[in-house]
Amino acid sequence: MDRQTLIAEIFSKKTFLCVGLDPEPERIPAHLAGHADPVFEFNRQIIDATRDLCVAYKPNVAFYEALGPNGWSTLHRTIEYIGKQHLVIADAKRGDIGNTSRKYAEAFFTRMSCDAITVAPYMGEDSVSPFLAFDGKWVVLLALTSNKGSSDFQQSILAATGRPLWEQVMQRAQDWGTPGNLMFVVGATHPEAFARVREIAPDHFLLVPGVGAQGGDLAAICRYGLNKDCGLLVNAARSILYASSGMDFAEKARAEALALQREMAPYL
Repeated sequence: MDRQTLIAEIFSKKTFLCVGLDPEPERIPAHLAGHADPVFEFNRQIIDATRDLCVAYKPNVAFYEALGPNGWSTLHRTIEYIGKQHLVIADAKRGDIGNTSRKYAEAFFTRMSCDAITVAPYMGEDSVSPFLAFDGKWVVLLALTSNKGSSDFQQSILAATGRPLWEQVMQRAQDWGTPGNLMFVVGATHPEAFARVREIAPDHFLLVPGVGAQGGDLAAICRYGLNKDCGLLVNAARSILYASSGMDFAEKARAEALALQREMAPYL
């Protein structure tokens, strides 16, 4: 999905919600256990319940890798089931020397048909550029993440600039990609940073985790993070996926997604 299609979907649906598909087998409702692939069935019902309320899905690859070979099959089936009307982000956090990154890109862009992949910038340009070489695909680069450990390195002040490392990541990476193929991850748990983020990268899309179970403030994010094209994809996973553990899990998931969509709509 290219930038203009994504923007059109956002304004047509009045939502910039991204649903994280992070299935934990022990939390999947017990009545799904009889299915040949309970994780896929869980995903399928979540997707059916939320299609019209979101513009993107973000399966976290770790939750599928942990299931072994069958997990890769479930991931592939899930991506196929989502189809082409939503942006599919492989939350894989890859990034390695050039030829290895190229193979990661082939795996998720060519084999899995994902639209985007999260990438760690620590190894620099030659670890990111192979992903950017795929036409019509996106790199979602980690900048300022929502976890507590983001303070260990990302927020460290650089002596040369007097600014935090995450700012240098965002500034330098714009030499590698464009607003049409490069997004940044900026966590909702750092609302005070969004004004500065927009000074550095006014046109790029931001993938924003941390709303929902992590308590991020959507209003603050929108106040400082929105641009003329919206420019935000706000991710919610656990608050939607596990709104109920009963027979009504999909209905409750829809209710949570609908509440977020209704909160987002006035900003569009």
